[in-house]
Amino acid sequence: MDRAVLLRTVAAAQDGLVTRAQAVRVGFTRNDIDHLVAVGRWRLLARAVYMVGATPDESPSRRARIRAALLSLGPHAHAVLGTAAELHGIAGLPPRDEIHVALPGCAARSARVSDPALVLHQLEHPLDAVQRLDGIAATAPLVTVSEIILREQRYTSVAVLDSALNRGFIREEDLLAVPRMIKGRRGAVAARGYLAEADGRAQSPLETRTRLRCVDGKVPPDTLQLEVRDHDGYLLGIGDLGWRGPKVIAEADGREAHDTPSAAFADRRRQNRLVNAGWTVLRFTWADTLRPDYIPWTVRQAIAGPRSRP
Repeated sequence: MDRAVLLRTVAAAQDGLVTRAQAVRVGFTRNDIDHLVAVGRWRLLARAVYMVGATPDESPSRRARIRAALLSLGPHAHAVLGTAAELHGIAGLPPRDEIHVALPGCAARSARVSDPALVLHQLEHPLDAVQRLDGIAATAPLVTVSEIILREQRYTSVAVLDSALNRGFIREEDLLAVPRMIKGRRGAVAARGYLAEADGRAQSPLETRTRLRCVDGKVPPDTLQLEVRDHDGYLLGIGDLGWRGPKVIAEADGREAHDTPSAAFADRRRQNRLVNAGWTVLRFTWADTLRPDYIPWTVRQAIAGPRSRP
């Protein structure tokens, strides 16, 4: 088979990337590779890793950058921490450019890293703690979240745990193993507290942050994802956070879920149904969660409102 065809087959399975060793294996010489890079046909993304078949102005995807970093560091390299969470689809961490990669001790000490965004960790993980996601090695979800909560603050850590639970990457019973996994490590005491606050019903990091503001402000919600129905059982709406007694609902208005016209119209219709049924509907944004007192004060006013009216 033609070497170019073989190379395209390899690249197609690796986000358009090939290593120097893979190119040589299908028939390219080192001079061929250097020439293709020099004339701009191939682009060097990491040590001995090339992006092939891309146009000169095409930027590599985030996934390609992660894969290139791992390919450049050899077969023992695997994504960890926020990069592993990103690959799994676990939300809750703020956007960051860093690529977190782990190597066992000896390999980590001898590795050469030139990418300023690449953060290399000297970590040992057993084979069953690492999974392959479309060919990219990363720590398994439970290992990933257990290592994140050792390093992150409370709101971020609980949001990560909520996301992993909500999206089915881990189960509530899996969390019972985490204290043993992190025992004796720096940050373990605080991390055990984050485990107790995790709730997989939260559907976004914004919902998690809104809930934690209410908890800290001494007005914790009775429930999450509260279903409100009329006397005939018709579903009027579902509230992100709910206080049943005073009939108060709080909605966490994330940009992704509520910014389209159709979503905005649906939100208005649902809110009208809930208000007509006697519920107070509050709406909070990410900016609101940055003010520690605003959300609990607003909820407290709504809860007191019906009782204070003549």
